[in-house]
Amino acid sequence: MALILLNLLAAVTPDVFWDKLEVVTSTDSALVVSIAFFVLAGSMLKAKSVERAALRSGSGLFSVGLLLLVLSHGARWSNLVPLAVALRLAGLVIGGIAIVNLLGLFLFNVLLPSVRVYTPKILRDVVALLGYVGVGMWLMRQGGMSLSNIVTTSAVLTAVIGFSLQDTLGNIMGGLALQMERSINEGDWVRIGQVEGKVKEIRWRHTSIETRNWDTVVIPNSILMKGEVMILGRRTGLPIQHRMWVYFNVDFRISPADVIATAENALRAEPIPNVAQEPPPNCITWEYKESYIQYAVRYWLTDLLKDDPTSSEVRLRLFYALKRAEIPLSIPAQALFVTSETSERKEEHMEREIAHRVQTLARVELFHPMNPEELRKLAQRLTVAPFIAGEPMTRQGAQAHWLYVVTRGSGEVLISDDGGLRKSVAQLKAGDFFGEMGMMTGSVRSATVMALEPTECYRLDKEAFQDILLARPEIAESISHVLARRSVELEAVRDNLDAEARARRLKPAQEDIFKRMAHLFGLGAQAKKAGTN
Repeated sequence: MALILLNLLAAVTPDVFWDKLEVVTSTDSALVVSIAFFVLAGSMLKAKSVERAALRSGSGLFSVGLLLLVLSHGARWSNLVPLAVALRLAGLVIGGIAIVNLLGLFLFNVLLPSVRVYTPKILRDVVALLGYVGVGMWLMRQGGMSLSNIVTTSAVLTAVIGFSLQDTLGNIMGGLALQMERSINEGDWVRIGQVEGKVKEIRWRHTSIETRNWDTVVIPNSILMKGEVMILGRRTGLPIQHRMWVYFNVDFRISPADVIATAENALRAEPIPNVAQEPPPNCITWEYKESYIQYAVRYWLTDLLKDDPTSSEVRLRLFYALKRAEIPLSIPAQALFVTSETSERKEEHMEREIAHRVQTLARVELFHPMNPEELRKLAQRLTVAPFIAGEPMTRQGAQAHWLYVVTRGSGEVLISDDGGLRKSVAQLKAGDFFGEMGMMTGSVRSATVMALEPTECYRLDKEAFQDILLARPEIAESISHVLARRSVELEAVRDNLDAEARARRLKPAQEDIFKRMAHLFGLGAQAKKAGTN
């Protein structure tokens, strides 16, 4: 537009140009336009969708245009006609640009949003550009240049510009197509070649992509239009989520069915942050190697920014679940281990471990009726069960004949009502135990126990108790009293029972628990008689 205006100044004498422009920019006309401009700008101040900075800059630009018009009159009175013409022309151009910008703000930020029509930024820029061209053509027309000359000049300039700026125009047209088609939107996660990141903005010439490495990649729009772009996590009518893969290796002598079941149970038992519930995570056998099988866990990521942290959380869940199930991760077959450990040292180490376990069991109220030899038998049957923070150690309603003794870490006891709402009723620390009702009576879990931090437990199964209770059935009565008291305490929290109601429930609960224990463990008549005492 600047080249066209310079051409206009060269084609028309300053005196003639001044006279013609002065007619269309008389004092009355300038006053009416100024009042209309500032009234419209003032009315838009109340609109929340209009940026105050844009209004201020537009008003300032219009004020500069008015000042240049005033200065042009001063130059005219001083007989500096060329300077007066230049000042007037500059004032009209600046004022025209300010008016186009204000009308654009009103159209795209006030009028169209009021009818719920929202337009891309690049379309606003195109409309503004057409407005600027219109201002230039209007000035040329008012300055005396014929319409045919304007068109001829514009066509020649357009041809020259189009030939010299082919790549730039290609990028601009690519940006327009992207904005109009909305095939790629700001906020989308995309993969273009080796670049993967979030679309920050789509401009005239380029599209900016922010990667997870805190980098910004600027890609020309023409490349986006010509090449392949993968939009991550987008599927029509479904939430944004992207499938991720986590690989691990297990010795081929372990049953793949056991590995898959362990992995899927661990990942589905409790929600993991940023992992979609639907589709649920799954595990597959991926490849057979020389000495192990490679497995792949597939899950759907809901926050595409947090890919590595979420995969790390999935790996932690897998590690602890496999360790609890005594499924070791594979060791390369070519690894060589050299140790000087003798059988005596192994026995010494095992003896220290058994002694530590006996001390741990002796502190548990449930095992107080047992003598040291019986505690030692139980200690030899214990297995180590580790849990990661946020992982369920038991689940309400599940069927399992295991008792856990917390040796390190802590957990929270949660009860869910019929509506699915959870209520915290207790916290467990080292030395506490849970899961006793399931092991002793065969009942389903009455509560969920959630690990609050990395927690380690000793796990004891039903068979470990079988021989001890058969040899000394009277132990069952003492245990039933402990179980009854803990059961009634849990019911009191759940049902808000007072002390009197708890006392009424204690005796029937003890008798019921003892009968179920006798049935589950096959205890004899002597134990039944003891249970009625």
